[in-house]
Amino acid sequence: MASHRRSTLCYTTTATIFLLHLLSTATASTSSSVPQEQDRTALRQLKNGLSSVSGDVPRHWSPESGGEHCSWTSVSCDARSRVVAVSLPPRPDGGLAGHLSPAVARLTELKVLSVPSRGLRGEIPGELWRLQHLEVLNLAGNSLRGSLPVTFPKGLRSLDLSGNQLAGRIPPGIGDCTALRRLRMSSNSLEGFIPPQIGRLAELRVLELSGNRLAGGVPPELRHCSSLVKIDLSGNFLHGQVPSSILRELRSLRFLSLAGNNFSGEIPSGLGQLSTLRFLNLSSNSLSGVLPFDLLALRNHTDLLLANNLLSGEVSAHMSSLQVVNVSSVAGDSSVVNSPPQPSELFTVIPPFRSSRVLTEANSGTPADGSSSGGHLRTGEIIAAASASAVIVVLLLMIILYICKKRCAGRPPRRSGIRREVKVFHGLDIGASLTYEAVVRATGNFNASNCIGSGGFGATYRAEVAPGILVAIKRLSIGKQHGAKQFQTEVETLGRCRHPNLVTLIGFHISDQETFLIYNYLPGGNLQRFIQERTKMQISWRMLHKIALDIAQALAFMHDECSPRILHRDVKPSNILLDDHFNAYLSDFGLAKLLRNSETHATTNVAGTFGYVAPEYAMTCRVSDKADVYSYGVVLLELISSKKALDPSFSPYGNGFNIVSWANKLIQRGRVREFFVEGLWDKAPHDDLVEIMNLGVMCTMEVPTSRPTMKHVVRRLRELRPPSY
Repeated sequence: MASHRRSTLCYTTTATIFLLHLLSTATASTSSSVPQEQDRTALRQLKNGLSSVSGDVPRHWSPESGGEHCSWTSVSCDARSRVVAVSLPPRPDGGLAGHLSPAVARLTELKVLSVPSRGLRGEIPGELWRLQHLEVLNLAGNSLRGSLPVTFPKGLRSLDLSGNQLAGRIPPGIGDCTALRRLRMSSNSLEGFIPPQIGRLAELRVLELSGNRLAGGVPPELRHCSSLVKIDLSGNFLHGQVPSSILRELRSLRFLSLAGNNFSGEIPSGLGQLSTLRFLNLSSNSLSGVLPFDLLALRNHTDLLLANNLLSGEVSAHMSSLQVVNVSSVAGDSSVVNSPPQPSELFTVIPPFRSSRVLTEANSGTPADGSSSGGHLRTGEIIAAASASAVIVVLLLMIILYICKKRCAGRPPRRSGIRREVKVFHGLDIGASLTYEAVVRATGNFNASNCIGSGGFGATYRAEVAPGILVAIKRLSIGKQHGAKQFQTEVETLGRCRHPNLVTLIGFHISDQETFLIYNYLPGGNLQRFIQERTKMQISWRMLHKIALDIAQALAFMHDECSPRILHRDVKPSNILLDDHFNAYLSDFGLAKLLRNSETHATTNVAGTFGYVAPEYAMTCRVSDKADVYSYGVVLLELISSKKALDPSFSPYGNGFNIVSWANKLIQRGRVREFFVEGLWDKAPHDDLVEIMNLGVMCTMEVPTSRPTMKHVVRRLRELRPPSY
């Protein structure tokens, strides 16, 4: 009996332990699934708010769409299936898309919330500011009202609320966000003073508060933001003197705009000490006196805008070499103030008309004392200045012509001491012998008559190395190769990167006196010329789509299949070549990295071209595949639109307005039809065109993590493939 009781007790204990284990496991499983279900519910509520008129991307956020919430479009999760990023693209029709639901605060692990240009109305829910892990918040280009919160998430790195209808003051609590790198609140109705607490933001690189109603002066505490690269305070009611003592301590500053304010007094001396400055806009203020001579220190690399002031005095003869942009208005124009936010951080993206007339027309005015003689030049002085200017113009033209001739033609290569070897990659037989002598002879000793293009890496020549056999010779603009062996190794790596949409590197020659690369010749010219001349030819939606897909496939291959992978760093239309059938090929891939340390190449670490270079790359010199995605997005927008990346028609919108800004503006206003090249809207499905435009906008999103990969771009383009491909 006792034995039976012990046996029964043992079975009972075992069963109890097993049941407790099952209960514990079930409880743990239920506990771990609660936050995930909370995230799913929050996403659906967020969708309901955003889709009050008509849905687009969030239509997938429902159980019927299948899959876990982490697979839903525009949603990213961590390893625990918690939502960490929601990045919605702009609405293509620009219509009102509802409001931002307070349910977003239930995404407690959220780090990135990007909902730009979706026509959001109402106020920013107060619950949003309680997200402790939030790092990136982009609500730009909406119709949000109300005021800013007293406190912000302490971990914010990027805050973009520009292009809304926010009012009230900028709260001092912004100074507690010590990790903040980008602060954008332009084009709102903010008032009051710029809080001095901004001086606590030691990591701040971009400060954009233009187009508001801010008053007072520039707080002296701003000098502590030593990492600042861009300051735009234009289009406000700021007054006082230009704060040179503050600015001189910002050693990294590249862009400064104080235009369209009430700054007075003389332009202070000392601005010339800002050796990094590339753009300075002091136009449309009440500045008086003469231009300080130390600004001459900026003459070789800085765009200077001084129009619409009360400047007076004689123009020094030395000033004729100073690059000055003479415009009538920049930030003071209401069309600029109310324009949508700039999605990029490019500094001088609109090459303005340059003039050496510092104190003429727009800059001349009645001095503060009421006299009228201080700002006028006598007739003799005008004639002398005109004569001197004419001489300088002639000399400059002669210098330019000499440099062009020198660059494209150059002196014939010195033959003595040159190793004559030309290495051809294995498996590439073009039907002709490629020797050093044959190449040089085929280019006519690199004669200008055979030059078919010139870029940052050197000139390219057409060479007929045998009857009917053409190649392209890129003569690199580099000096003596101290690391010739490593240089050759990297060239050989590029030669092994083969793809149907990459220009084929056939061979190369490297010596101390001469270095050139040999590529297959493509007779269709480059995409830049195609874009310029397409109004003269019959273009089709199929043709444009094919070009876009070809380049996307080339970049996707470079990013994901090359070993080691290759980043282009300078994707632009002139680096995209075409054959006779309008098949597209990407050229100059890998050269930006290959030549970054050569003696005569670019003087900065940033490869790329204004208008195409990604904003984060321009500011930090740190490149990633997402920088190529940005450049591709600009090319895609340019390919399908009626504008160039930096079209002259953008000038009235002010500096910084480019094709990306224009696309966002038309999307916001529901005028997407105006974006496309003439006739395209009538040749292709409208939904497909809008999808392609939206894809270009997504590629040029400000936050790199919000941009798609090139593999995603290829997949989307294939889904939009015209039926008669």
